[in-house]
Amino acid sequence: MVSRLAPTPSGYLHLGNAVNFVLTWLLTRQAGGVLHLRIDDLDRARLRPAYLDNIFRVIDWLGIDYDHGPSGPDDFLRHHSQLLHLPEYNRVLRRLAQQPGLVHASQRTRTGGPDAAVPLHTPGAAWRVHVPTGTEICFPDAWQGETIVPLGALMPDFVVRKKDGVAAYQVASVVDDLRLGTNLIVRGLDLQPSTAAQLWLAEQLAETAGFNVSRVQFYHHPLLTNAAGQKLSKSQQLPLDAGVLSGGKGPEMVFEAITDLWGLPHGSSSSLDELMFWLPDDWTHLHPRA
Repeated sequence: MVSRLAPTPSGYLHLGNAVNFVLTWLLTRQAGGVLHLRIDDLDRARLRPAYLDNIFRVIDWLGIDYDHGPSGPDDFLRHHSQLLHLPEYNRVLRRLAQQPGLVHASQRTRTGGPDAAVPLHTPGAAWRVHVPTGTEICFPDAWQGETIVPLGALMPDFVVRKKDGVAAYQVASVVDDLRLGTNLIVRGLDLQPSTAAQLWLAEQLAETAGFNVSRVQFYHHPLLTNAAGQKLSKSQQLPLDAGVLSGGKGPEMVFEAITDLWGLPHGSSSSLDELMFWLPDDWTHLHPRA
């Protein structure tokens, strides 16, 4: 079992991020697997040193560990940044562009209207892939059960290279997971379409075909919401919101949130050891026992 914590330093980690960290740690450790810390930092416009530092602080606060990855912000920037893997992403982008009818470039018009089609070499143009109409991606989900995502309807032309010329998330994530040997991916339910997009994208090239449902298990957990019923999001954080560490509470709040997701009695799990006890031996056939 090989999994990863894959945060983005684009805001302070919130309760939902912390829940994802703990779930990933629990499932990997129960299986005696290997856990990587993989920080996704290709969104340079939103990266802040404080956000990067917050990732390591939250991991320490939760009391979890990982087997491979940066020891701190400086080590990450020097030895683990995704910028170090740009040649790998670019090779995949070039191969995608060689597939007939798969990739097209678009650029926002000066009048602010719909994107206009332009040649692939156009500076400032985003690259998109065409998903055929009616395309559906099916995969087993350890929490949600057998899942069918109508990718052709939800993401008919998703971005694979951003307008700054850098690989987009869907490409970088597949390449990174193949490099790490990831075979367990724990994500929030809102990322099911991204999982489908990545599975479909990986099918397009022989060098990425190893990212498939026969080799990778998926576990999409329900999302946590705020008092207004909205999903927690770093992009919606207020200026004084420092995320999950700002409330002055201990990590027990995270453990309690997981017991709620699992439908366990309130207060039944206040530590990592207690959560591990409640995790079924064969979690690939969830739901967790009550």
